[in-house]
Amino acid sequence: MKSSRNDTLQYIYTLCNQYEKQGLQIKNSHMPLRDYAQFAIMKFMLYIADSDRNIRDSEVDIINDCLGFSLTRDYVVRFVEEHRISSDAIFDTILSLMTVFINADIQNQAENGSTSLMLLDFLDELGLEFITFDGKYDDRQTKCMAALMLRLKNYRSAYLRTWKKMQHERINPFAPPVPSNPEERMETPASVPAGVPKELPPPVSSGQQPQKSGEQELMDPMTPAAEKKPEPEPEPEESLEELLENLNSLTGLSKVKEDLNSLINLLKVHKMREERGLPQTFVSLHMVFSGNPGTGKTTVARLLGKIYRKLGVLSKGHLVEVDRSGLVSGYVGQTAMKTKKVIDSALGGLLFIDEAYALTANTGSNDFGMEAVNTLLKAMEDNRSDLVVIVAGYTDLMEEFLDSNPGLRSRFNKQIHFDDYTPEELTEIFCGICGKAFFELTDDAHDCVAKFFENRVAQKLPGFANGRDARNFFEKTLTNQANRLATLVSVTDKDLVTITKEDVETVELF
Repeated sequence: MKSSRNDTLQYIYTLCNQYEKQGLQIKNSHMPLRDYAQFAIMKFMLYIADSDRNIRDSEVDIINDCLGFSLTRDYVVRFVEEHRISSDAIFDTILSLMTVFINADIQNQAENGSTSLMLLDFLDELGLEFITFDGKYDDRQTKCMAALMLRLKNYRSAYLRTWKKMQHERINPFAPPVPSNPEERMETPASVPAGVPKELPPPVSSGQQPQKSGEQELMDPMTPAAEKKPEPEPEPEESLEELLENLNSLTGLSKVKEDLNSLINLLKVHKMREERGLPQTFVSLHMVFSGNPGTGKTTVARLLGKIYRKLGVLSKGHLVEVDRSGLVSGYVGQTAMKTKKVIDSALGGLLFIDEAYALTANTGSNDFGMEAVNTLLKAMEDNRSDLVVIVAGYTDLMEEFLDSNPGLRSRFNKQIHFDDYTPEELTEIFCGICGKAFFELTDDAHDCVAKFFENRVAQKLPGFANGRDARNFFEKTLTNQANRLATLVSVTDKDLVTITKEDVETVELF
């Protein structure tokens, strides 16, 4: 680790020198970029060292070895006591350095923002080395570092996402105040991609009536004023690697991810054989997703559709989600038509039928669910080269569904079970929702949320809904936060993005 760590650090210093020559620098700082990087990394290690209020000799040794210093423990202890480093202070320090790397990635068109990601990975590994130097994990140090890295990673993802969409109006409120002009937000503005207008349309001249909404299409298309508005830029497509990373980064679902990755590997090999002219065997991709509500079945299905498209299995990769009401009609002959219409809309993509067991739950003469099943089975056979069907529902009921028709079990020969989330996973999901919405929890609030989900999972009341509980908990938390902030005379930016124990301790789910 030591050799690799020092090599990476030297590479970071080299990049700092290179970026400084490109005109990139830390705002409001006259310190050379390389020196600032060294300062930020030292501050990062001191923050972790002080998080348990116990500076050890081994921690001072790592700082000296990494940065080439000759600090004594007494000096470090005195320095830390005089300059207690808060979570906000270290975040701002690292953020300033990381923003330079992000902007350099944008300017240099680095694939996936590689140097900014490399910087975060370096800090991640350095922090873990720091914490585990004596062979033990310290909970307080681990918690502080994890919270800091989550904030930084969320900021980086949001920054790159907003840049790609060219929508700079909403920047992470954790960041220092930024100008309204998106070009001025950069330390050195990155070049504007081709096709993006550099100037705004000319203002309306005096005496000219402003055009009303919807009037553009009614004007004579030969007049200059009738020029059509440019179509909005489509969102950039995710690569296969990004989609697989999204799948594998989902909270929990270890067995699900293992099964799906095996299937994806099979499809990759199948594609190689096809490209080399080798004989092909048909691979059925129709599946049963079994498990309780809120375990991520729809989320995984949506990702699978996109992955299948990238693999060339599906032509479109979109998801069409229906339940019994979207397939079954109340009159003879209409169910087949209704089901066929849904199937046609799903061609080229993935048809996801939630609570599929409801189609065969009633077998009376006035129920047309079996008609929908028979229509579906025929369509699966006729369109097997460009249609994937996934049926989902409770485990026991899905077994009954498969037994209801001799053709179902043979066509749905892959069954993937989604386990309930653990309390730790539900807490992680909740924190992830907060992070994506640019909220952060105080330590007390985090502990309170963890305790809530421990009790929630232990009780397993009838209303328990796994991941949906985390989403509902988040929405109720925002209501409580709004009520709390409404009583304050002055509300800061920090208040707007902070969730406290008061916001979460009274939340109830039914």
